[in-house]
Amino acid sequence: MNDRYLAFANSNTGRRLVGALGLPAPLRLERWMAGRTRPVEGALLLGGQGELAEAASAVLNKLTDQNFVVEEGRFGLPRWTAEGGPKLKALVFDASQLTRFEQLIELRDFFQPALKGLGRCPKVVVLARAPESTRDLVAASVQRSLEGFTRSLGKEIRRGGNVQLVYVGEGAEDQLEGVLRFLLSPKSAYVSGQVLRLAACAEKVRDWTRPLAGKRALVTGASRGIGAAIAETLARDGAEVVLLDVPQAQDALDGLAARLGGRGVTIDITSDDAGERLLEALPDGVDILVHNAGITRDKTLAKMSDEFWNAVINVNLRAPQVLTQALLDGGKLHDNGRVVLIASISGIAGNLGQTNYAASKAGVIGLAQHWAPTLGQRGISINAVAPGFIETQMTAAIPFTLREAGRRMNSMGQGGLPQDVAEAVAWFAQPGSGAVTGQVLRVCGQSLLGA
Repeated sequence: MNDRYLAFANSNTGRRLVGALGLPAPLRLERWMAGRTRPVEGALLLGGQGELAEAASAVLNKLTDQNFVVEEGRFGLPRWTAEGGPKLKALVFDASQLTRFEQLIELRDFFQPALKGLGRCPKVVVLARAPESTRDLVAASVQRSLEGFTRSLGKEIRRGGNVQLVYVGEGAEDQLEGVLRFLLSPKSAYVSGQVLRLAACAEKVRDWTRPLAGKRALVTGASRGIGAAIAETLARDGAEVVLLDVPQAQDALDGLAARLGGRGVTIDITSDDAGERLLEALPDGVDILVHNAGITRDKTLAKMSDEFWNAVINVNLRAPQVLTQALLDGGKLHDNGRVVLIASISGIAGNLGQTNYAASKAGVIGLAQHWAPTLGQRGISINAVAPGFIETQMTAAIPFTLREAGRRMNSMGQGGLPQDVAEAVAWFAQPGSGAVTGQVLRVCGQSLLGA
């Protein structure tokens, strides 16, 4: 779907007119392109005095060859200044050492000059320790305050940039490379204002050019849109893909499977024998399970029919639970596997005319949170990705006024692309992403809806 305002605002004439009238001027976001080798193409500035900065410094050369610090010579790196330094593409700040209220000003002292030197589509990651990991009341309060800071900074940064907060658990320091590769690269283009928690994980990526090599992935609802983008991205990262959709999508499914070197499976996931048929289709099991299949049947609750309600609950919520349980009971979801559920910001914030859809997507988040401890005993992670307004055939059918509101009501002033959701799924699917489980990642451009 073409965003005409975004195209106009980035044209020569549009930039002048938008600036003169004081209208929003969203930038085209940078996204991962084939042939790219480094997560960060430009300068990275590392700040903060905690042990997480030291852990991050060990992987910086794998991210970019232009690394700087505020203090000359720290970690053997040169000093960056707003007056003489290059434009910054990425900022990493270790806030774990902030334990007293008066220390919070260090956030301003680091970011204020750095913000003046940002380039296009910059990435910011703040590293910290989870508030619940300390018994010190003030320290816990200070670490929790970082959530308000990063979310506010995400709304101020502009230039197509984004800001994230990562709470790093004890023993999870060696997982920083994976999370920084994702959050500091264009793969996280439409992700901002998010808070993630890292725990220790024995699994690691061996080859960052093909992080999913040797893995088999099942994607439901894979024939088009976000599902097709997920399948393409998983295949790009080295996974063998099995694509599932309804029998009516057979032709599109087979065409995509052939192009990706995978295979298609047609099953009505709401049928009574769906679990049994899935087991038959996956004799060798899977390492990655992506529940993307979903439908909408929108009506206000006063006008909601039984048919509309039950159809949405059965496809969006019941089917993921039934199919996952079938794979678990049948021994077909491998140890150290990865399960990703596609939720929605509607499940977080609610939406007019979508009580059924919002209930189903909130329930999906509940599945991830409840299942995480049990699956974790086998090294299996389970997480939810919650897209916001994504440019698809479904959103193209939304009335113009509502469609424009959906596009603009976020910090980036535009809709996301199916690729943005797919990149988040692919990151959750990586071996090292077992460090993250039971969590929800919003891919919504920091939507103004919800928390």
